[in-house]
Amino acid sequence: MDKILTLLDGSAYSESVCHHTAWIAQKLNASVEAMHVLGRREGGAPTDLSGALSLGARSTLLQELATLDEQRAKLAQAKGHAILEDAKAILAQDGIPSVNLRLRKGDLLEEVRALEDNIRAITIGKRGEGADFASGHLGSNLERIVRSAKVPVFVASREFHPISKVLVAYDGSASAKVAIDRMSISPVFADLDISVLSVAQDTTHAQKVADEAITKLHTANITASSRITTGEPEDALNKLVSEEGFDLLVMGAYGHSRIRNLIIGSTTTAMIQSVKIPVLLYK
Repeated sequence: MDKILTLLDGSAYSESVCHHTAWIAQKLNASVEAMHVLGRREGGAPTDLSGALSLGARSTLLQELATLDEQRAKLAQAKGHAILEDAKAILAQDGIPSVNLRLRKGDLLEEVRALEDNIRAITIGKRGEGADFASGHLGSNLERIVRSAKVPVFVASREFHPISKVLVAYDGSASAKVAIDRMSISPVFADLDISVLSVAQDTTHAQKVADEAITKLHTANITASSRITTGEPEDALNKLVSEEGFDLLVMGAYGHSRIRNLIIGSTTTAMIQSVKIPVLLYK
């Protein structure tokens, strides 16, 4: 179980994903599985675009298309190898000598599921290769991974900064309790400055909710303080993150929602999209 699975696509987030992965792996004394998955189209599946051409022209075109498919597949594989080799070099520079490279073809979720029983966490970038053109959207692979993963998912920001100050969004939901439980036994949080934020219109209730998490962390000898505020959770979290220099936001993937098993919780989605720091999600 002492393995971190890092998912890499060659986007602008990939270098940051590697640095964050190295930080986590060192804290956990874990090895790293670095994976790049080629989509089925990248794998060179034949494409028939010949339509109703005559037999001779059709045969020629099919041959040309097959050649192009083969070339695309070779380029995609070469790119995948390059992405993984670059990742291995970055991780080695950060002090992680044990990195297993995995270049796979097919569906990302299927490849992740095949490894999930043997990994402790997943690291991934907030957005994929279209990051510069889709700043208002989450990467589609990220959403799929968060919905299906059984282990914590660390969503890396675009740039890496050392992590020392952590904000935990706590609402008393099942996934938020899992976050506190996992934090209380994780070496990652042993020497970090942790604040637990509870947002509610009733400050007395909010304090009670936050104290629940604080007590659990203190019992595990983890230093933590509570923060109480009112208003919309997204606004309160954004304000604290931007104004007080937090380096990591920890959340349960789902809050109190009847449809939490179908989509990522609305507050979670909003925070991943808007904050410029990494987000660690528990389910």
